[in-house]
Amino acid sequence: MQTIGERLEEARKRKGISLREAAEATKIRGDYLLKFEGNQYDINLPEIYVRGFLRTYANFLKLSVDKITADFVALGHPAARSGPRMPSREIYGRMDLSVASGPSATAVEAQPAATEETAAPEPPPPRRMPQPFRNNMPSPGVPLDVLIKFAFIILVAALLLVLVGWGVKEVFFTSAKKSQATVVTGEITAAPQPVPDQTIMLTALGPVDVQVKQEIDNRIIYRGTLGAGDRIPIVKRGAIFITSTAGKNLQIEMNGRIYGMPTTGYDRARIE
Repeated sequence: MQTIGERLEEARKRKGISLREAAEATKIRGDYLLKFEGNQYDINLPEIYVRGFLRTYANFLKLSVDKITADFVALGHPAARSGPRMPSREIYGRMDLSVASGPSATAVEAQPAATEETAAPEPPPPRRMPQPFRNNMPSPGVPLDVLIKFAFIILVAALLLVLVGWGVKEVFFTSAKKSQATVVTGEITAAPQPVPDQTIMLTALGPVDVQVKQEIDNRIIYRGTLGAGDRIPIVKRGAIFITSTAGKNLQIEMNGRIYGMPTTGYDRARIE
């Protein structure tokens, strides 16, 4: 029956993972992993930490965590019961092919592999605080394509809301303007008064919004937008109020004379 260390070492090598790679993936010191594979559990840490490291390493190697833990607990005193195994020939991912031979050889000396250039031994990974219960499995994240689709749906919904709001606004204001003015042969004219007293002419020098209100009954007799060159005749009874958004673009012709608005911007003028 295989020991815990033999199962760990066999599973790691079957996956083609070096000790250094396993240490980086599990966040467990490489010398601890090397001792575990050699059935040495006396690493100067409480048993709860050793058990947590074994669970993490077994989970990383896809071994039965419960089986490994149960076998470790069954040892009672790991260092005394199991005894150390032969030291592994693999030191942090490098294989040592040199094995002591002879009838009196009782241990295998780890020597650097023979290569064309003798490389300096790699330093062990930095020591980290023990974290036996840390979940080293990658946490699932939301796929990028799902986030992109979700953002696109939100953007389309926002654009639809804007378009619907704009359409409602246009329908409302267009109907309001049509109710206040009459379109005749391309010109916007005020509704005729039953008893006209006086006719004045509004001339637009540029784009301007105009409103004409009769003082006697506080009734709006004209409201609309004029473009440059537009001329609108207004039939009034008594005094009127003319409101414009750009006074510099509006002229008033009355009794053969031309008048301008008092100011160049938004203005209101009373015409007798």
